[in-house]
Amino acid sequence: MSFSLPDLPYAYDALGPYMSAETLEFHHDKHHQAYVTNGNKLLEGSGLEGKSLEEIVKESYGKNQGLFNNAGQHYNHIHFWKWMKPNGGGKSLPAKLAKAVDSDLGGYDKFREDFLAAGAGQFGSGWAWLALKDGKLEVTKTPNGENPLVHGGVPLLGVDVWEHSYYIDYRNARPKYLEAFFDNLVNWEYVEELYEAAS
Repeated sequence: MSFSLPDLPYAYDALGPYMSAETLEFHHDKHHQAYVTNGNKLLEGSGLEGKSLEEIVKESYGKNQGLFNNAGQHYNHIHFWKWMKPNGGGKSLPAKLAKAVDSDLGGYDKFREDFLAAGAGQFGSGWAWLALKDGKLEVTKTPNGENPLVHGGVPLLGVDVWEHSYYIDYRNARPKYLEAFFDNLVNWEYVEELYEAAS
């Protein structure tokens, strides 16, 4: 398979005031496009050409760093756009997901606190995650383009803490960006869809 840039599932200005059109244009049209372009070049001759994106991510990890960096970030961003929606976030999680958050993560407030802390505590570039691992939800963080796929988990929600994701709107105030993302942008229905598929 070759990588291709997906369209955003909403207009550039749809996530304002929490994420600006300028941020989305740079992040989607320039940064994500670069992962697609570079990933396709690095995929050629890698021996992984016929594999699914998930397989490419897992099989290039620790073996083909250049390909992994771009394939991992392509995978992360395909989902990142879907993990957000206008008028998202908030406490009203779909029932099945809410039940799992209560049983595995100590409830919504504790989950929110741990997720924000993971994002704020990731030194340098990376991601904070809600993942399903060994049948249970967990909050985790990874550097650079890594994601839970390469650590035996399934990503259910991720937030990009690379500076290009927030610097135009929040400058160096990463915690403010994380709060805005969690409280106003998360598409909980998509998170539950991934949870049900992984369960």
